[in-house]
Amino acid sequence: MDTSELEAGLEGILAAPKNEGVVDLIVRRPRTDEREVLGEGLLTPEDGLRGDGWLSRASRASDGVRDPETQVTLMSSRVIDLIAGDRGRWPLAGDQLFVDLDLTPENLPPGTRLRVGEATLEVTSVPHTGCSKFSARFGSAAIRFVNSPSGRAMRLRGIYARVVEPGTVRPGDSITKLG
Repeated sequence: MDTSELEAGLEGILAAPKNEGVVDLIVRRPRTDEREVLGEGLLTPEDGLRGDGWLSRASRASDGVRDPETQVTLMSSRVIDLIAGDRGRWPLAGDQLFVDLDLTPENLPPGTRLRVGEATLEVTSVPHTGCSKFSARFGSAAIRFVNSPSGRAMRLRGIYARVVEPGTVRPGDSITKLG
């Protein structure tokens, strides 16, 4: 898909629900370049998504502890559907939760809490950007699209969140902006 085709899909992306959406897909990354699509997942403050490789790959804060600001990644289902097309390719993006919800900073500024299934997440300020693996999997037009100034401003690549309250999440569960 070329850049003009991707840009033509912006209207649909921007029409995502603002306050309550749905979890479309949960993906665990047990090891580098491995993906497991889950029927349910447990989100905890200690693990992020239980069984995910976040603990082994996450950046460390200055005190040597894994950075909870990067525990869980959420990507818009509308964006990945536009970029990847086939739902079977969505897990290649490397995100854990694919959701139909407006992820823009105007809608979800850092500190916003989200109820996701039985868990509560908090949006962090850490930017989530596309990398060389994303480019290799989805093409140079896709990486330019999500990393363009407007793509970054709209958080097309997605967001990071930390787990505030543990709970189970399943595809089809609601994701609701709290307060």
